[in-house]
Amino acid sequence: MELNLIIDILTEVDTFQKSQSNTQTSLEDFRLYLNEKAYENETPRNLTGKFDLEVFDLENEIAKQVIMLGRYSKHLIKKSLENHPDLINEDFTYLFRLMDYPSLTKMQLIEKNAHEKQSGIEIIKRLVRNGLFVESPDAEDKRSTRISVTEKGKKVFQESMKDITVASKIMCGKLDEYEKENLLDSLKKLNTFHQTLYTNLRNESPSILLKLINNEA
Repeated sequence: MELNLIIDILTEVDTFQKSQSNTQTSLEDFRLYLNEKAYENETPRNLTGKFDLEVFDLENEIAKQVIMLGRYSKHLIKKSLENHPDLINEDFTYLFRLMDYPSLTKMQLIEKNAHEKQSGIEIIKRLVRNGLFVESPDAEDKRSTRISVTEKGKKVFQESMKDITVASKIMCGKLDEYEKENLLDSLKKLNTFHQTLYTNLRNESPSILLKLINNEA
């Protein structure tokens, strides 16, 4: 092993130990420290600088973090639902949203989940097929079909929520209560903004949406 590599490793170990406030640490802790440090050094500027691109550094980094969190949460939720064979993919979010209402039309539920129509219809069909949703005619609009949660669906919801709650706890990592509350406020603000775009301007191009945002700023 090269001497420079040994020196680099010892230097990292020393920096790591100083950052731990004299708490007992393990090799796994050191591995996680190195992973976090490497991840923090991966910024959009490294790539965009190479190709001489004009970017919004802060916004790009936020987008990157949101995308990665979405992937991590999807993996955790999938693992959490392994003991609930009637729920797969996005099924839980549809069941979760419908539990707040006596019934909704199919399109209302799909829009509340911000899905494309065809994707949403397939999820609803699967939930009906598995006995978690039931369809009924809409008394006011014969063209629409309403859906509601069955007794089996309510039972599955209560059982699966126990596992999803554990996944939610893991997703929040080591954030303290103050950090969680601040993050929640920011996420709610972002989701409210995007829900408005999705509801009213979903067919507009990103360039048009950006102009609208800049004009309102």
